Amino acid sequence: MSRRKTTTDDHPGAPTFEEALAGLEAIVEAMENEQLPLEGLVSQYEKGSKLLERCEAVLQSARDRIELITLRAAADGAEPADDEASKPSATRDEPDDDDDIRLF
Repeated sequence: MSRRKTTTDDHPGAPTFEEALAGLEAIVEAMENEQLPLEGLVSQYEKGSKLLERCEAVLQSARDRIELITLRAAADGAEPADDEASKPSATRDEPDDDDDIRLF
């Protein structure tokens, strides 16, 4: 099965999540390591801000899709794969991080 690029259909031509993240990393490195003039720093900051918005939009879309999948599974009577009953008892006692959604 081929991997689907993480982009949304409502933003044609927009960078994928991976491309935007790589761009952000490059901007941060340049801002930290290069002696850029003030105008260059402001320009880099502006580009980074746009890339960050893109990353956040893609992540929110992924969260929404995961929530929809979970709701559909619950509505169908199927138990989601990450059901508490299927976890070992040692991990159930750990703090619950439902607000943190990790894709990697």
